[in-house]
Amino acid sequence: MPTDTSLTARLPDRAEDLARVDRVARLLDTRYGIPGTRLRFGLDSIIGLIPGVGDTAMLLPSLWIMSVVWKHGVPKRTIGRMAWNAGVDYVIGSIPLVGDLFDLVFKSHRKNAALLREALARGA
Repeated sequence: MPTDTSLTARLPDRAEDLARVDRVARLLDTRYGIPGTRLRFGLDSIIGLIPGVGDTAMLLPSLWIMSVVWKHGVPKRTIGRMAWNAGVDYVIGSIPLVGDLFDLVFKSHRKNAALLREALARGA
């Protein structure tokens, strides 16, 4: 049976995990900007340019984010939405040229970080 101390010990863990997920999502999706525009991109867009390997490599951080979400007991529906975001990013991102342009506007890691933030705010 959990004690009050074990419950309060989880709260900083959640905050740290959310901060870590936010940092990774920012690095992958919005780290850099194109001067004179509001367009932002990250390592996902850069590494995704490597044919056959880039989009597969960028699937790994998505899986890590989902493992963090699972660790905190987020509802399966939210995990499903995250998997959908990662799958759409992977499938469309794998299409030459179209996928590279798609990666500039579809920020799956940021979307998934927002889903985690919302779930934790609801008390998941």
